Amino acid sequence: MENLNSNDGCNPISELINDDVYNLLTSRGLIDEKSVRDYQIRKKFKDLRAKKISASDAIEALREEYPYLQFDTIRKIVYQPRN
Repeated sequence: MENLNSNDGCNPISELINDDVYNLLTSRGLIDEKSVRDYQIRKKFKDLRAKKISASDAIEALREEYPYLQFDTIRKIVYQPRN
């Protein structure tokens, strides 16, 4: 996951935890980067849908941002029930 472990102070989940806590958890290897990525994808999908963009177009837009993920993978991420 790019930029998740960098030292640029980028906290991709700043609405959930503050930067200090995020940096501490990251430095100790306690952040699941895949889960953070999936959270960001779900949030971006929700934002795109709120702008009246169709689900398939929203997924395609996300594929441009995450080109290593297949359409069906992103679809599963945005529609999977969260535990």
